[in-house]
Amino acid sequence: MSTIPAQYPPRHRPSDYVIAPEAGEDEYIEVGVLFVGAGPSGLAGAIRLGQLMAEDEELMEALGEVPIAIVEKGKGPGSHLLSGSVMRPGPFKSLFPDAAPGETPGVFEEVHKESVYFLRRNGKIKIPTPPDLNNHGNWVVSISQLSRFMAEQAEEFGAYMLPESDAQQLLVQDGRVVGVKTGDKGRGREGEELSTFEPGVELRAKVTVICEGTQGHLAGVLRRHFELDQDTTQIYEIGVKEVWEVEKPLDRVIHTIGWPLRMGAKWREYGGAWLYPMGGNMVSIGMVVGLDAADANISAHDLLQQAKTHPLFKDILEGGRRVAWGAKTIPSGGIYGLPSRFHVPGAVLCGDSAGFVNLAALKGVSYAMKSGIIAAEQVAQAIKAGTAEQTAGLWNYTAAVKDSEVWKDLWRVRNFRPAFQKGFIYGGMVAGLTTVTRGKLPKQVTIKADKDEPVIIGPDRDYPKADGEYIFDKLSSVFLSGNKTRDDQPNHIRIRTEVPRALAVSWENMCPAKVYEIVDGSATADGMVHVRMNNPNCVQCGAITAKGGQLTPPEGGSGPEYTLT
Repeated sequence: MSTIPAQYPPRHRPSDYVIAPEAGEDEYIEVGVLFVGAGPSGLAGAIRLGQLMAEDEELMEALGEVPIAIVEKGKGPGSHLLSGSVMRPGPFKSLFPDAAPGETPGVFEEVHKESVYFLRRNGKIKIPTPPDLNNHGNWVVSISQLSRFMAEQAEEFGAYMLPESDAQQLLVQDGRVVGVKTGDKGRGREGEELSTFEPGVELRAKVTVICEGTQGHLAGVLRRHFELDQDTTQIYEIGVKEVWEVEKPLDRVIHTIGWPLRMGAKWREYGGAWLYPMGGNMVSIGMVVGLDAADANISAHDLLQQAKTHPLFKDILEGGRRVAWGAKTIPSGGIYGLPSRFHVPGAVLCGDSAGFVNLAALKGVSYAMKSGIIAAEQVAQAIKAGTAEQTAGLWNYTAAVKDSEVWKDLWRVRNFRPAFQKGFIYGGMVAGLTTVTRGKLPKQVTIKADKDEPVIIGPDRDYPKADGEYIFDKLSSVFLSGNKTRDDQPNHIRIRTEVPRALAVSWENMCPAKVYEIVDGSATADGMVHVRMNNPNCVQCGAITAKGGQLTPPEGGSGPEYTLT
């Protein structure tokens, strides 16, 4: 029997995270522009705003004593960042014209060769590279390393960095966003204050830039509070990545489709694998899988392990060693997943928080940076003009995004990913038609949210057993992520713990960190089971939010500490 995840929503109210400012005059921090999230969009925006400020004394005075602040929930910039990643260098080079592969931290090499394969279990067919996947001239990067470099540059331009600070609540006064409140630290499992307790703090700003990345907590709160998603349907992929040190350098970017995913329309399995050079003898390998799949037994982590048994990957990886692992969701609805506007009074949305990802090209980092740069330029204009605090004072940001390559590229490929919800063959035909007509046809394709797609328990899958050398289990992978979440902190995941078996099985398999576990013997006569959570394992990938639950931020500084991803 099938189960629809949306029918079992968690006990979670976004309105609980919208509060009025209440701190006394000496109890809050006042800043000019507040960036929530030290990812590529927030850091690009902070750097661009710093550049503008350095050239304009009037703007510097208008921004106040603390002109730019960046809130980051991880241990530091880059700790929670994961991407493939092959990046279009344009937006980054607009900030750093002299940057070059091999000379900039986190930027390894320029792409000169690439191959795309359709895989069968033991064979492969090389196929022509689709135009959107042409990566010649793009850069292979580690987004975690690159962001640490960008954070240093932002601080040199005067940005004030606040690491280990989880933005928990949105400050709204008279219909306008005026900042955020960070979460408390040092609470026990039941919310009690421990000896290390530190209360959260209000950060008030002239403009707040929400750029938390995929499945951002406050982005979701803001979008619901200001009713920006009435005509929006977002879907997500989950990507699992490993970094390997191998015996010989890889000379090209490789993408694959086909095996180990099933092509039948009934399974709705979408995704593929990649292998990228990361300089010297380092490579990254990963698997991306759509979270709208029908089979509860599908597991992106285990599919990656299975993909590694294919001769294409084994010939490159065998004899090497795994040095890093991580997992993250990817917003893939494109135009259909974007909010109705990208600004509200007092705040703007950037990067993955808005949904600026081109899945046909497997690109999101460059769009995130570009949107952050646009935000900085338009916010600076509004502040100088004295209109930033008006109800429609940030409309120029929405207009500028829609006039940029961000919007134009996403419109052109708007039907690419939704078409694959009807199977590989239909999706492939629509992808071809979209490419040939540059998005003019088809006019529209229907799309359903991941949580609205029914799940069933399909046949057992032949995932390989872990050997600890080449094939790895989930728990050893979580350890490799550097996850240091405190075991006794309050639970930050909201789910219904009594759900149908099919939904519980899908959560068990979907999660790359083994957070969800069906309690033995808990099945009831009506097919319900009890789900137990191992929440300290969580690497904050965001997949549970797509499949019927809700992720909120844990205590600041928790979660993975990515260094190579």
